[in-house]
Amino acid sequence: MDGLTVADAQRCVIAAMKILGTESVPLKQALGRVLAEDVRANRDQPPYDVSAMDGFAIRSTDVVSVPATLEIIEDIRAGDMPRKTLNAGQCARIMTGAPVPPGADAVIRVEDTQAIGAHQVQITVTVKPRNDIRDRGENMTTGEVVLARGTAITPGVIGMLAMVKQAEVPVYRQPRVAILSTGDELEGLDEPLNPNKIPDANSYALMAQVQALGIDPVLLGIARDDPDDLRAALQRGLQFDVLLVSGGTSVGVHDYVRPTLEALGVQMQFWRVAMKPGHPMAFGIAPLTWVFGIPGNPVSSMVCFEEFIGPALRKLMGHTRVFRQTVTARLAREIKHRHRRTEFVRVMLAREDNIWVATPTGNQGSGILRSMALAEGLMVVPAASADVAAGATVQVQLLDGMNFQQDAGGEW
Repeated sequence: MDGLTVADAQRCVIAAMKILGTESVPLKQALGRVLAEDVRANRDQPPYDVSAMDGFAIRSTDVVSVPATLEIIEDIRAGDMPRKTLNAGQCARIMTGAPVPPGADAVIRVEDTQAIGAHQVQITVTVKPRNDIRDRGENMTTGEVVLARGTAITPGVIGMLAMVKQAEVPVYRQPRVAILSTGDELEGLDEPLNPNKIPDANSYALMAQVQALGIDPVLLGIARDDPDDLRAALQRGLQFDVLLVSGGTSVGVHDYVRPTLEALGVQMQFWRVAMKPGHPMAFGIAPLTWVFGIPGNPVSSMVCFEEFIGPALRKLMGHTRVFRQTVTARLAREIKHRHRRTEFVRVMLAREDNIWVATPTGNQGSGILRSMALAEGLMVVPAASADVAAGATVQVQLLDGMNFQQDAGGEW
């Protein structure tokens, strides 16, 4: 059997994820996290009417007929407070962000004036009341909810938090993630080069994918194909919120991961997904841990992360947009598709005539990690599709950046 559809497997994983609780972090460490509480304004901002331009604060009734000559009674810089009230025929020189003086109801840009000596200015245009004035409280008013619980913290949100002087930020807790590779064939990064071994790239590619979400995972190393060694490594991993186990998820006689996990109390939710690459993808739940069994082929590992693990981690962190953003593109060359599985084709993207054009990265074998190193997106070929012709309209999940959406983008 081919296992669950991609869409059903994604729904199974996301439904199992629960927010882990809350914590408080310094503002400097809050980027990428999710607010766990509403944040309210602690003042009106701006705290008074301010000028939106460098120019002159005036009474609009004084410039009904132009040109009009006005007396300059004071200079007001940003950070100053006005000392005088404008009367008929008077104005104040004012800088951007400075408070508008009493009596003024408009600001004239300096470009629309002409100096006449040190204490007079000629106004050359008429204006309506409130011209180039930013109202008190335009940005926020005292007690107003300026950031809602569940808001993803972006640089703009950091700015708002600083504006309300939120030095400590209430956020949802990040999951503690452990990564374990398995297999006698693997060579660790710190081990001597052995041409008969396979470098453990999976641990580090998965590490980077986790880090890209703002989480610092723990690498548990390599568990060899020995039941006792594997059991001990998995027991360590089951102390974390999320355990990623790379390799040993197939059905060979020496693939011990599944029976060992089950013996340790992990209830497997599924063991296969109708996808290419990534068919032996598995997911289980332990009392303290969500467990993902990931294929050992490096491309399969990374694609499974994008489709299941990344969305799961974002859900645990409190995000509502958990799936990679999907765009429409035109396929540059034909793709053969003769499987009953959803296929994820690694593609490069370019803009031509205001349309995305997707070009496969080359050989799509699940062991060819270079296809992921070159990829800017994953083109999704639904299971029911036949060959996809050059020029066809296709859906591509973007791999670059931090743009996400609420759903996966289709029933795959």
